Amino acid sequence: MTPGMLTADELDDLIFTGAVDTVLVVFPDLQGRLMGKRVTGHFWLEQMARGREPIHACNYLLAVDSEMNVVPGYRYANWDKGYGDFALVPDLATLRRIPWLEATAFVMCDVVDELDGSPVEVSPRRILQRQVQRAHDLGYSLKFASELEFFLFRESPEQAAKQGFANLTPHSDVIEDYHILQTTRDEYLIRAIRNGVDRAGVPVEFSKGEAGRGQHEINLVYSDPVEMADRHVIYKNAAKEIASQHDRSITFMAKYSMEEVGSSCHVHSSVWDAEGERSVMWDDNAPEHLSPVFRGWMGGQIACGREFAWLFAPTVNSFKRYQPESWAPTALAWSHDNRTCGFRVVGHGQSYRLESRIPGADVNPYLAYAATIAAGLAGIERTLDPGAPFMGNAYAAPELARVPWTIVEAIDAFEQSKLAREAFGEDVHYHLLNTAQQEWATFNRAVTDWERHRNFDQW
Repeated sequence: MTPGMLTADELDDLIFTGAVDTVLVVFPDLQGRLMGKRVTGHFWLEQMARGREPIHACNYLLAVDSEMNVVPGYRYANWDKGYGDFALVPDLATLRRIPWLEATAFVMCDVVDELDGSPVEVSPRRILQRQVQRAHDLGYSLKFASELEFFLFRESPEQAAKQGFANLTPHSDVIEDYHILQTTRDEYLIRAIRNGVDRAGVPVEFSKGEAGRGQHEINLVYSDPVEMADRHVIYKNAAKEIASQHDRSITFMAKYSMEEVGSSCHVHSSVWDAEGERSVMWDDNAPEHLSPVFRGWMGGQIACGREFAWLFAPTVNSFKRYQPESWAPTALAWSHDNRTCGFRVVGHGQSYRLESRIPGADVNPYLAYAATIAAGLAGIERTLDPGAPFMGNAYAAPELARVPWTIVEAIDAFEQSKLAREAFGEDVHYHLLNTAQQEWATFNRAVTDWERHRNFDQW
C-alpha cells in the first residue's frame, strides 16, 4: 500500500483512539475542485463505514460555474427539476490521512443517483472511469501523470482578494527555473507542500523552480488514470490550503499575467497490457521505437487535438497561454524532446511515453485524461498515424495544425465532434458543451479592466 493510505480497519482504529475525529467526504466538480462535507469520526463509524450509508448533496454542484452561480442550459439538473440530491458513495481504496489538517482523514466518492444507486454519468470521475473501462475492454491498461505548475505570491488569500487579485507580489523577483538559491528561499512553503502531500498518499518525485517569477512545479509519481486524477486534485487543493496556512496565495490560472509565462499541466500517458505489467509503447525494431499502439495513440491525440481542445483549456483565460515562444505549445505536432511541439516523446523502454504539453494548470484532470484516452483509443482503432517527427521551431511552421486560438473556436470544434458524442455519450457531451458555452456567455456579461483602460477616454 502507498504510504499515507489507510485501510478501513486502520481508519476505524484511528477514530476509536481519537487520532482522527474528522473525515473529509468529497468528490470532484466540473472545475476539478473538491466538494463535499466534513463528517465526524463517530458518524463515519455509525453510518458510513464500509458502505453502510452514503451521504447526500445537492445536484446543483454539477451545474454551477466557478463562482458557484447556478447557470442555465443543463438537462441533468435545473430549476424545473427542483435541484434535488445525489448520493456520495465512498471509494474506500482512496482513504488517506491529511497531515496538514488536524486529526483529519479523507475519502474520495463516486456520485450516484440517490434512488437507484446508478452512476451519475455527468460526474467527472465517472466520465473518466468510463474511458478507462473502454480501454480495458480493448485489452489495455493505462498509466498517467500530471506535471502541474503554479505561481506563489507573498499576499495572503484574503489580502489578494482585497486587492482584486491585482498588483500582487511574486514570491521571487527573479526567474527561478531550476534555481537552487531562490528555491531555498521558498523552501519553507514548498517543502511543506511537497512533504505534506507525499505523506497523504500522493507520492512526489521532486519540486523545482519554473520559468516565471514565483513559479513552481511539484511532480507527482504516475499511476492509473483515476488514481492519478485523484492525486492531482488532492495535491492542488493541498497546495492552496498549506499556502493559506502560511499567509501566502497561489494561483493555478493558465495565464495570470501577459508579462509572465503561463502555467501548464503537462500530461504523461502510456498504454500497457491488460494486467498493467508491461508497456506496449516501445518496439525495438520500429522506426523511432514507436510500436503500432504508440503510433495510433499519438496519432489520435494530434487528429483530435482541436475537437477536444476545450477539455484541455476550459476557461476564457486558458487560451491566453497559447502564445508563440512562451513555452506553451501552439502546434499539434510531435517530436523527440522538442518543447515547441504540442507533444513530446520521452523516456526509454518501459518508460517510453507521450507528454502532452497542451493542457494548462487550470484543467480538470478527470476531463483531460478522459479526452486523452478517447483520442488515443480512436487513434489505435483507426490506425491514425502521427506522421514523421517535426524538426525545428514549431511556432514558426505555418503548415502545422494549431490549437484553437480562442474558447469560441474550441467550443465550436467540440460541438461538432462526432467522436466526443460517441466516446462520452450524448448526455455527457451535452452537459460538457453547455459548461463551455456558459463560460463564454458569462465572460460576455463582464466589462474588463482592459476595456476600461482602452476605451474610457478614447470613444
